[in-house]
Amino acid sequence: MTESLWAPAPLPETPGTVWHWQVSSVAQLPQTRADARARAADPGERPTDEDAVDRMVLVFDELLSNGLRHGDLPVEADITSSRQGWLIDITDTALHRPPRVAADRDPAFGGMGLLLVARLATAHGWFTDGRCKHVWAYLPSAAA
Repeated sequence: MTESLWAPAPLPETPGTVWHWQVSSVAQLPQTRADARARAADPGERPTDEDAVDRMVLVFDELLSNGLRHGDLPVEADITSSRQGWLIDITDTALHRPPRVAADRDPAFGGMGLLLVARLATAHGWFTDGRCKHVWAYLPSAAA
C-alpha cells in the first residue's frame, strides 16, 4: 500500500519561473528554506496566501532533507513557480535508491515525511533520467 504512494511518475510540464539551489549539507537547509519562503511570498509572484506558502516550504524542506540524508551528492533543488502553484523537483545521484515510505514505524521515530508530502501535494512521484533521480511534488497556490 505505501509503495503506491510514491510510484514512478514523470515530472509534469509546468511553465513558470524556475528557482534553483545546489545544496551539499543539512546545515544549508535553514537558509535555503528562508530563500524559498521569501521568493514564494513575493507579491509579484502571485496573490500571497501564507498557508499555501507554509505548505510549499514544508514539502520543499521534507524532500530536500530526504535528498541530503538518503541520496548521493550532488543534490539540487528546483521550484517552478507559476500563478497556479509550485512544482518542487529535488535531484540526487542515488539512482538505485527510490523514495521509500516508512511503513509500520512508530511516528515517534520519524520517517513520516513522504507520507506528509503525499497528503499535502496534489501530485507527486519520482523517476530517473540516467543521470540522477528526481523526486517531485506539486502544490497549488491559493489562487489556483
